[in-house]
Amino acid sequence: MNSIFKISLVIIVLISVVGCNSKTAIKKKALTAEHILGNPDYLAISYGGYRGKSREENQPTILQLKEDLKLMHAMGIRILRTYNVQPKLPHAANVLEAIHQLKKEDASFEMYVMLGAWIDCLNAWTDKEPNHNLESPENEGEIARAVALANKYPDIVKVIAVGNEAMVKWATSYYVQPNVILKWVNYLQNLKKKGELSKDVWITSSDDFSCWGGGDALYHTKDLEDLIKAVDYISTHTYPYHNSHHNSEFWKVPNNEFHLSDKEKIDAAMLRSKKFAIKQYNAVKSYMKSLGVNKPIHIGETGWATISNGYYGVNGSRATDEYKQGLYYHHLREWTNKEGISCFYFEAFDEQWKDAANPNGSENHFGLINLKGEAKFPIWNLVDKGVFNGLTRGGKSITKTYNGNKEALMNDVLVPNTEYNR
Repeated sequence: MNSIFKISLVIIVLISVVGCNSKTAIKKKALTAEHILGNPDYLAISYGGYRGKSREENQPTILQLKEDLKLMHAMGIRILRTYNVQPKLPHAANVLEAIHQLKKEDASFEMYVMLGAWIDCLNAWTDKEPNHNLESPENEGEIARAVALANKYPDIVKVIAVGNEAMVKWATSYYVQPNVILKWVNYLQNLKKKGELSKDVWITSSDDFSCWGGGDALYHTKDLEDLIKAVDYISTHTYPYHNSHHNSEFWKVPNNEFHLSDKEKIDAAMLRSKKFAIKQYNAVKSYMKSLGVNKPIHIGETGWATISNGYYGVNGSRATDEYKQGLYYHHLREWTNKEGISCFYFEAFDEQWKDAANPNGSENHFGLINLKGEAKFPIWNLVDKGVFNGLTRGGKSITKTYNGNKEALMNDVLVPNTEYNR
């Protein structure tokens, strides 16, 4: 009798385990953008795996991408943002294939993608004058490739973003009018209705907060109103780092803080930076609601550089160092996780192609991990926890910058400055 009871118990346990595994598998397969965006268990990040000084000449291999994916997975990242699917730059397609392979190798590996389709105006990036009122004929192929990849990897691609900072008017090399973005958003939404693209793929455009109505009234057009109504959610960018130079009132140490220590002044400035980001986010929300629209708003980009020989360095706003990056990173994660906002933090790894002729240019140094395979201050705690144990980048184990010496790090940290020649 006792034996029969034990056998029955084992059978019940096995059925329970199989049932739980089946539910887990169904859950993973059924997850959509609606489930993962704004979910603090699914941290988001912007990702470019380029390690060399030229994207065209130094495309990362599948093995290198898998290296990076394992590192980001260890960091708790579950959603990546990519930027283009241009034929000469197969990075995004290779990222999707690398994720596909890792999922086959390890059933517990989970990663999703916000797939970007780059949008340009006519004559963008040529020796001809950009025509911002007409779009590039290349846009059609870019959208088609994004759709093909979304259909090829439906378990991975959960969002398609039409354009990156494609409407903001300071992007003088390539920006388009909102009607171009609207055209392609509507096109993708119609594909969903016709069953030619999964109905669960969310469609957006990722752009500066001002382009979503949170800034200059110049952007408040009928086409923008229609675009806000057409997307599944708004993907907005906010950069207090850049505004420490371009819009620096918030960055200035106020009179009532002059008595504070240098560290206290820096800490206070980073809290103001967080409030600045929240203010821009809320400005977008306010404009959206003024149109009678209520849909999710997530942060498609925000970040903080750690090296700069330009506007943000020692001769500029002095915003740049790893300590400030660490404070900003954790402030933004804390706020967005609490509020149910996805934050595609920019970015996972340093990329030196962005300003290849100027190694100390800030654009090369937004990563949380540098090109030496060193974790910067924001994620020193993850090194301490051992999450990178057994993982490498380019054959190098992940160690801490400054050899983990915070006192040495603080020697490079400067008090915010707004009194300099602009």
